[in-house]
Amino acid sequence: MGQDQHFKLYKPAGYLSQFVNNQNRRRNKKLLSELGDFPEGTMSVGRLDENSEGLLFLTTDGKTSNYVQSKNVEKEYYVQVEGKIDEKAINEIQRGVEIKLKKRVYTTLPAKARILETAPKVPPSPRAERDRDKITSWISITIKEGKYRQVRKMTAAVGFPTLRLIRVRIGSEGLENLRPGKHIELESFNV
Repeated sequence: MGQDQHFKLYKPAGYLSQFVNNQNRRRNKKLLSELGDFPEGTMSVGRLDENSEGLLFLTTDGKTSNYVQSKNVEKEYYVQVEGKIDEKAINEIQRGVEIKLKKRVYTTLPAKARILETAPKVPPSPRAERDRDKITSWISITIKEGKYRQVRKMTAAVGFPTLRLIRVRIGSEGLENLRPGKHIELESFNV
């Protein structure tokens, strides 16, 4: 068997974080395999939901996948929320908030959170026209866990629904100048 391969990808909104379409209800969904010619056995390291975008690692090495998804590695997100978020909401996110996971209440681990005073330089959103008349804020949230739709649930729990979510960093590896749908091969993950 050959050497494992690793990639970093800017997953655009509208794609599932998977390569194989194994469920009939997903037959019309866009998959990561449409974004490049990846080697057989490539898997995504963690997930971003269909509406989220940003940094996603791809690998042919399952051990690497397990480490990157562990609570040892930070994941940073830029989040555009509806409304003018305040320090009270940021403090709640930092302490941990209660969210629902599979019909039970879960308290998130403490997180790093801050208001971004100016909108980050990110590619235009496919939803920009729909959201242009809303008052919005941008925040940065850094977590070490990754529950199902966690960041979206965290901002909703403090009264500021997520409009756009972009993962910008995993460990010390960032998006840099990657554009949506583009990827580069890495020798290893720098996390």
